[in-house]
Amino acid sequence: MAETTVVHLLRHGEVHNPGNVLYGRLPGYHLSERGHRMAELVAKSVAGRDIVALYSSPLERARETAAPLAATLDLEVVTDDRLVEAANVLEGRPVGEFFRSLRNYRHFWNFARPSWGEPYVEVVARMRAAIIDARRKARGHEAVLVSHQLPIWVVRLAAEGRRLWHDPRRRQCELASLTSFTFEGDRLVSVGYSEPARSLVQGPSVPGA
Repeated sequence: MAETTVVHLLRHGEVHNPGNVLYGRLPGYHLSERGHRMAELVAKSVAGRDIVALYSSPLERARETAAPLAATLDLEVVTDDRLVEAANVLEGRPVGEFFRSLRNYRHFWNFARPSWGEPYVEVVARMRAAIIDARRKARGHEAVLVSHQLPIWVVRLAAEGRRLWHDPRRRQCELASLTSFTFEGDRLVSVGYSEPARSLVQGPSVPGA
């Protein structure tokens, strides 16, 4: 029998973002008070699981989401640059102005690539590499990788054999959600999804956050 390994992709919690901007890779965006509570709920929900490795995107909101898990599971958080948010030329701009400002339209010539940011295929490649390394490290156990909405969603699409270009409003990747890849040996056998902090989610999420 092949060993079963589970790699959980955890999206960070809610971010303090009063300007409703697409913060992308910009520094200085931290979890809100509710976001910290989300992270604590996730930590409690996985406390009894056989998690032996914990990785995080280098961005503040991801590392702050990983902190309660590290304390609960008595694990070190390993920063992995491959888990970072996708690059986006629109970061720092209010989400509501994307299609109202004519200066932004020059970026919207190819929705499949996408033309406004890091190509989906490149995001998938780095996320897949991080997942494979985590699977090897946690073989026969479980690992958690804290990342961001778009990277988690596109690597799931790739794993399920679906096209990478998509409507951001239709992503199944809520704040503080877990997208769980289960492997038998090196073979992916299922992808699961859960929302341990669903009770704290209020309103629609900002796409690509």
